[in-house]
Amino acid sequence: MIESSFPLLSLMIITLPVGGALIWLWPNAAHARWLALATAMVDLVLSMTVLFRFDATASGFQFVERALWMPSINAHYQVGVDGISVLFLPLTVILFIGVILSSWRSVAHMQRLYYSLMLLLESATLGIFCALDGVLFMLFWEMTLIPIYFLVSFWGVGPNRRFAAVKYILFMLAGGIPLIFGFVLLAFGHAEMAGGLPSGLTFDYLEWLKTPLSLDIQKQVFLLLLLGFAFKIPLVPLHTWLPVMAMQGPASVTATLVGLKLGAYGVIRYVVPLAPQAAQEFAWLLAALGAIGMLYGAITAMAQTNLRRMLAFSSISHVGLVVLGIAAFTQQGLQGAVFQLLNFVVIASGLFLITGLLHHRLGSTDIISLGGAARSMPMLSALFLLFGLASMGIPGTSGFPAEFLILYAAITTQTGAGLAALLTVIIGAAYFVSLYRKAFLGPVTSSTIAQSVDLQTREFFIIGVFAVLILVAGFYPASVLDLIDVSTRDWIDHLHP
Repeated sequence: MIESSFPLLSLMIITLPVGGALIWLWPNAAHARWLALATAMVDLVLSMTVLFRFDATASGFQFVERALWMPSINAHYQVGVDGISVLFLPLTVILFIGVILSSWRSVAHMQRLYYSLMLLLESATLGIFCALDGVLFMLFWEMTLIPIYFLVSFWGVGPNRRFAAVKYILFMLAGGIPLIFGFVLLAFGHAEMAGGLPSGLTFDYLEWLKTPLSLDIQKQVFLLLLLGFAFKIPLVPLHTWLPVMAMQGPASVTATLVGLKLGAYGVIRYVVPLAPQAAQEFAWLLAALGAIGMLYGAITAMAQTNLRRMLAFSSISHVGLVVLGIAAFTQQGLQGAVFQLLNFVVIASGLFLITGLLHHRLGSTDIISLGGAARSMPMLSALFLLFGLASMGIPGTSGFPAEFLILYAAITTQTGAGLAALLTVIIGAAYFVSLYRKAFLGPVTSSTIAQSVDLQTREFFIIGVFAVLILVAGFYPASVLDLIDVSTRDWIDHLHP
């Protein structure tokens, strides 16, 4: 553990709500978007500073900040990052900058509320990646619910947007209950090993990692935490909120939900390391859930006639592949899983942002309302194709090394699930190519499409940055793998001491 002499992580997290407060204090409401963008740019500088100062050759967590927070339960304000989490910080900020810019013209009412909620959501998300205390993690975890509820309720694009917001909140609150019970069980387990209550009670994640729990307690912790994170991942059959949100919520919010797979990150950070023996006992369960999610998501995506619903089910399929990579319990599988989660931030989010731009122009993303879009919007269509190819794992894109590592690990450890993953890749290519042909190629089917304008400079800049990241990581995957190598090796060593 390397402690920080300067609170970079805390500054990065607190800058965003401060910017949100400044939006309300600023006399001109029309400047809200500029203040939000400026705040996010400051956070980008801070997150890139963390990334450039991060020592990829060192084990453990770095930039650790610790202060006693709730003395009666021995909970601390403790944050830090390792190789698994450090890349999520700048990518999260870049995603929210893209969301802010994509909302530049589409959000015309209650701008102060919209942009301050976006900054609050960004702050809570960064806190989830940095938290090293169970209580602090749950605080940031639940904090994400408030902005998402209001963003979907007020700025959703569907007639049932409030229903979608309520459904999402209820699902996430249901998932939070087993998470709390799992964390309490971990705290009590540590107390039993460290001299009893209340002196031995702790919610320190680093202390939890060192606590040797019995196999029975580990099984309870594993199942509770896995159930809690399954709502957010989402795993089948707890996935039904995502297609609804994709159709009813604003593209900006859906882009953050499909791009930031916080539930899958929770499985990597908490579920497996805190119950390593139980995780190996239940490896079959993880592999089965991953395989079911992959196949169900891919097959259901084939039947969709709307781009947004197709992308939602495609996301369910791809996150199943991530779970399968984790279940391999090898460094290749874990590296592929982390790489794929990073891909979600740029590929899945980018696809939804492009779809949002398409919806803003045409008022619909139904296939029957599209056709021939490539003739009037060639840049938009070309970038959508690039992102789709990346989601299929085509060589030269960042999707290829991630999927290759996961497939290699799965076939060598869970052969049946690995073969199912290969089948899913083929199905994924089939449904994307089919829907792309119907939506973007062929003759122009309506005057609305014929009169649509292509990407504007601001929009091209947003999507172009994501495209560059996809190509750089695709042609030079070592830029990612070198950063996560030591931390993923430590993760495996902890699982197989």
